Amino acid sequence: MRKTIEFANNLLPIHKFQNGTDRSVVIDFSRYNFQKQHFPKASRRDWKNWQWQIQNSITDLEMLDRILPLTPTEKTELQSLKVKLPLRITPYYAGLIANLGKNHPLRKTVIPSLNELKMSFGEAADPLHEEDDKKAPGLVHRYPDRVLVLLTDFCSANCRYCTRSRLVGQEHTVFDFDKVVSYISEHTEIRDVLLSGGDPLTLSDSKLEYYIQKIRAIEHVEMIRIGTKIPAVLPQRITPQLVNMLKKYHPLYLSIHFTHPDELTPETQAACRLLADAGIPLGSQTVLLKDVNDSAETLKKLFHELLKVRVKPYYLYQCDPISGSAHFRTSVDKGLQIMENLRGFTTGYAIPTYVIDAPGGGGKIPLQPKYQIDENADYVFLKNYEKNIYAYPKKK
Repeated sequence: MRKTIEFANNLLPIHKFQNGTDRSVVIDFSRYNFQKQHFPKASRRDWKNWQWQIQNSITDLEMLDRILPLTPTEKTELQSLKVKLPLRITPYYAGLIANLGKNHPLRKTVIPSLNELKMSFGEAADPLHEEDDKKAPGLVHRYPDRVLVLLTDFCSANCRYCTRSRLVGQEHTVFDFDKVVSYISEHTEIRDVLLSGGDPLTLSDSKLEYYIQKIRAIEHVEMIRIGTKIPAVLPQRITPQLVNMLKKYHPLYLSIHFTHPDELTPETQAACRLLADAGIPLGSQTVLLKDVNDSAETLKKLFHELLKVRVKPYYLYQCDPISGSAHFRTSVDKGLQIMENLRGFTTGYAIPTYVIDAPGGGGKIPLQPKYQIDENADYVFLKNYEKNIYAYPKKK
């Protein structure tokens, strides 16, 4: 039976060595020290409170340099910025990055860089043309039977490669929920509503339930999905109260944005288990990022850890060509090579669909290595993960 001990304002698990001994009481001294050093007035209750986490987030360069010390190059570059780049990192996530070390790739995903101001070939503020498919303020209708509703422009963490960086943290997004409800009600072909933003789970329970309840009341809406990064960057938000509210509106799905296996902390694992235990299907959406997670080994570890907490790897996205994203984007060939090194080498449940969200509003287009290599009048010829060739007979 897994036991816990209370230490330094944290409830921490007791683990066993592989030989079964109890000598290894794993206590995260570094996380405790981080909390006491940078947030000395925070109690255990504060640290576990998601509103406190948001209110005490890193939002300026001075605070960033104090908590996650900048390199001399980073400091010089960021101090020279004439344009303010959105910045928000929760204390929880900052503590994770601090404990992982200054060279850990997750640091790159949340700390601003001058590279974000460099416009490269093919980049645009809105490469997916969401604005062109906007049918009401805050509503995008691109696919025949589903719509995207942008409930908020606020996130608990500003990812540096965010598809909606033109909106998130800019405080000028226009949203008219009455028009959203009217549009969905009038279009009976809509059966699937995706709530996104920003991050919908940064809303209060009551506000979020108001939106969900109104959409669930539309007779032809069969399912509701929520897109979020909260379990990875602010697991304190996944409370029993929130989960009990969400499970009233089944079928309801959560698509969670995970980047790296080191995000699967005990807190994040507990949050995912709480959601899964409520019967909420969980899927992960991961963006392929250069020098962050662009290896089969890293992604396989991530996907395995997700499956252990009942999160199905759903999509692996090629990084969208938003303005200033070149330093994050891999080649498509690199993505295909990674998929080839996953398929067959691990369970199919651990294999997401590799997609490009097509610039110009073409939607998600799946990519995979070429497994059908030839055909003739009698057979289709296939290559398996070991690169052996097999023939499948055609129906006569």
